[in-house]
Amino acid sequence: MANEILFTETQRFKQKWLWALLIAMAVFIPGPTALGLIRQFFFGQQFSNNPFSSNGLILLTIVNVVLPIFPLVLFAFMKLETVIKEDGIYVRFLPFQLQSKFYSWEKLTECYIREYSAVNEYGGWGLKGFGKNKALNVSGNIGLQLETKDGFRLLIGTNNPKQIEELLRKLKQYRNL
Repeated sequence: MANEILFTETQRFKQKWLWALLIAMAVFIPGPTALGLIRQFFFGQQFSNNPFSSNGLILLTIVNVVLPIFPLVLFAFMKLETVIKEDGIYVRFLPFQLQSKFYSWEKLTECYIREYSAVNEYGGWGLKGFGKNKALNVSGNIGLQLETKDGFRLLIGTNNPKQIEELLRKLKQYRNL
């Protein structure tokens, strides 16, 4: 079979602390304005010393409900997809990259598994980095390091480093110069 898929990995943000924070934001940020809306709209009690009009308070409540929910929805749809085929590596970070970025074996000078510090090297997790040094990672501290002939460096986070390393060695593409 021509160019068959040899490896695939899909990662999502699963950190409990992150989801707890996002849910807390979605619940607690709209709370005061929602309570103010209920007090002012249904019970005729002014919300603060300098009250909004009912329409203004409705609009403010909608904004305070939608804005904190946006990151929750965004993180629910985020995923890092890595595919290794006979011709190279395909990677994308949804929803920011709608099409996979392709790295052919011929364009790579380095391709190896390494340990890294997401915060110290890239400023955290996600789609990170500047210029010719970038990272796509969701969790952990192990990744597939790629370097192209033009000096671009990409670190792709993985939860399956041994499987990737074994495959790269089998394909004779494991290169750490």
